[in-house]
Order: sequence, then structure tokens, then C-alpha cells
Amino acid sequence: MNEAFSIILTVYNQGAELEAKLPAFLTQEYEPGYEVIIVDESSTDNTSNVLKLLENDYKHLYTTFLPKPSAQICHRKLALNIGIKASKYEYIIISKISTSPTDTDVLKAMAEVIDTKAELTLGYVSKKHIRLQPFDTIAEAEGHILRLERRITKVRERQYGNYAWGRYDFMILRKDCSLELLKLFEQKLSAVSLIGIRLGILWKNFCRRSSTTLLYTSPTDS
Repeated sequence: MNEAFSIILTVYNQGAELEAKLPAFLTQEYEPGYEVIIVDESSTDNTSNVLKLLENDYKHLYTTFLPKPSAQICHRKLALNIGIKASKYEYIIISKISTSPTDTDVLKAMAEVIDTKAELTLGYVSKKHIRLQPFDTIAEAEGHILRLERRITKVRERQYGNYAWGRYDFMILRKDCSLELLKLFEQKLSAVSLIGIRLGILWKNFCRRSSTTLLYTSPTDS
């Protein structure tokens, strides 16, 4: 695969983490090129100051922000939508700042093995390797993506249901499939629905093990 990537991260009050881990995203050695898009969800700490300083050093870093959403709007979907609209490349990686690359050639290594026929690929990161799990369609990956945070989280002096990350660490998809992905975050799940999703995943894994690709990594010493 010889495609450029748009890497999207949404953050909230993570100034210290951005300062420590964002450079690892920005120093990938990948010839086709890439951009990193940060969507700041109206942080109240020093996030904006950290991003301004990093923008001066990295021309491929683009930052934008999410206005305070109302309780009726899924902020996760809105933040991702802003990031996707700002992206300029066909392939998108949606990640989180806590899962920073362990080496400068991680993006290159993933590009070499990505299944281009898959609409979406989920990535799982451990200390020794990265596992890529491709799905032919977004619908096929639905159960893995939908994990509704059960508690009501009070953020920015507002309370609303919030989608939490599933057991994956990042996802890779084509931009033309992003609308279908965003629709998943509109769904309101009951406890019974969540149990059904988990049982469905277990059954599928039992009947047919999804094909995965392992990338072995050698983290640098901290």
C-alpha cells in the first residue's frame, strides 16, 4: 500500500499527555506522507497552548476544536465528524493519544500489510506487537465498536451518555466509509443490547476466527 494517511485524535484536558506523546505521532518516517489532526473538545487546561507550540514545529499538524455540545448531541460523533471533514487523504486512522507509536516506522509497517479490500481495520496494541483485524464491511465490525459507557459522565458542566473505546486501540478506514461509521455512534443501547452484542462477538469468534495480522514491535527505552 502506498497511500498517505490522515491520523485523527480527539482530546479533552490532555495537555500533559499531548506534550509527552504527540511527537511520536508526528515523527513517523513514511514517504507517501501523512497529517495529524487534533480535535480539541473544548479543553479547560493547557491543551490549546501545547498544541500551538507543537504546530510551530510540525507543519503536518492541524488542530481544530469542538464547541461545547448540548446534552442531546453525541460529542464523540461530532468530534470525529469535524476531524474527518478536515482530513485531506483517502485513508484515515482514528486513534487516541495514549496509544502513541513505539517507533518511527510503525506507520510504514502497518501500510505494508493493511488489507485494502477491508472497509475497516481495528488495531490492538500490546508491549510486543500490534494486531490488525480487518473487516469486509463496517456492519461486520459493529459489535466490536459499539461499547456504550454505562455511567453518565459529567464533562464540561454537562451530563450526557458517552461512547467509550472498545477493546481496540485504533481503527483504519477509507474516508468514503466514514459516514456509515459515524451512524454507529447515534445508537442508544440498553443493557440487554450490550449483552447481546458481547454474546454475538463470542459466538462469531467461536465459529470463525477473524483473520488477523501481527506486527512485532521493539519499543524504544524510556
